[in-house]
Amino acid sequence: MLTTAPRGTADILPDQIAKFHHVEDVFRNICRQANFHEIRTPMFEHSELFNRAVGEQTDIVQKEMYTFLDRSERSITLRPEGTAPVARAFIEHGIYAQAQPTKYYYIAQIFRYEKPQQGRLRQHQQCGIEYFGSRHPYADVEVISLAYRFYRQLGLRQFELLLNTIGCPSCRPAHRQALSEFLASRLPALCPDCQSRYERNPMRILDCKNESCQAQLKDAPTPIDYVCDSCAGHYQGVKAGLTALGISFRENPRLVRGLDYYTNTAFEFYSSQIGAQGAIGAGGRYDGLVESCGGPATPGVGFGIGTERLILALEAEGVEFPPTAAVDVFIAALLAELRQADLVAEFDLMGRGLKAQMKQASRLGAKRVVVLGDDEIERGIAVVRDMAGGEQNEVPLGELVPYLTAQQRGSRRGENR
Repeated sequence: MLTTAPRGTADILPDQIAKFHHVEDVFRNICRQANFHEIRTPMFEHSELFNRAVGEQTDIVQKEMYTFLDRSERSITLRPEGTAPVARAFIEHGIYAQAQPTKYYYIAQIFRYEKPQQGRLRQHQQCGIEYFGSRHPYADVEVISLAYRFYRQLGLRQFELLLNTIGCPSCRPAHRQALSEFLASRLPALCPDCQSRYERNPMRILDCKNESCQAQLKDAPTPIDYVCDSCAGHYQGVKAGLTALGISFRENPRLVRGLDYYTNTAFEFYSSQIGAQGAIGAGGRYDGLVESCGGPATPGVGFGIGTERLILALEAEGVEFPPTAAVDVFIAALLAELRQADLVAEFDLMGRGLKAQMKQASRLGAKRVVVLGDDEIERGIAVVRDMAGGEQNEVPLGELVPYLTAQQRGSRRGENR
């Protein structure tokens, strides 16, 4: 067991990490263009934060959190989602008292004790944004359009935006009552999870993926049938804004979120290329979250995107990732000062012969090899071999670093054309 990672976790080895770097770099740049600023919150929080913010009756709090007592007998939970910690920081540091809106993004590790799925492990990475301070429907549009542009810039094409409104605390009770009455006679036919949700949060039953439950939900009342005029107007504003930007969407009246803090807009990006668990990002509005965590009433909207699942979708579409950073120079004898000239340089410490070193240089993707043997040192020169074209030049040792630097600049200019 010492040599096996815990179930639901995975090592990200060097041949895969470049894909994560690429996704993160594109995400950071998209957020920078939209004036979102990075925030980093602790990996663990007081458990009460998630109990209050996410909801004590949700699946996350009931079954999925990694919770433990620290040495001072305080209940601590590893971060199971990204929004509540950001809301806590927003309150703790008095950001609500500053001019609004506040626009944050994060790249964070998420921990949930759930059945591992393709692209969704018990420890996985998430990219997310949180937009505090505006109730305007165009705030929702900005958040959704940022995710949309992120996917498109990565090269993703075969995905769909699903959209719904789940109402507010004023209009939601009417829907809950109607849905409860509808489901009462069908309760025995529902799965155990949905039977549990019936008392806690019957709206969650609408989102159940169990086929037998879906059969029972035909003609079930949906939130949009009960929204108040204010919620309906907000939803129309969101749809109009997306349409104006040319972002297509499909309304799904059964789309809900699994966390209690969501209100009004709910959305999900879905890829059909990665099987039944095709959600590659989701979010919505949470106007009551900050207040429920102890801060002043502050509207908010945001999303979370699972990085591993997004990479699966990109691979399924055949999107090409940038190549792993190649070695600029493979040094057949020690010449470490090349690294001080900002060249990626490697050298042999395995005692290989020159021919074997050349093969190793090729495996590393080295653009050039510098050969420095006894004869070369005696003559005061280095032999520089171009691995692509096979040309070989003798360069005086005193000119080696500027020569290689100039060659590398020329190679990069050629790659950028």
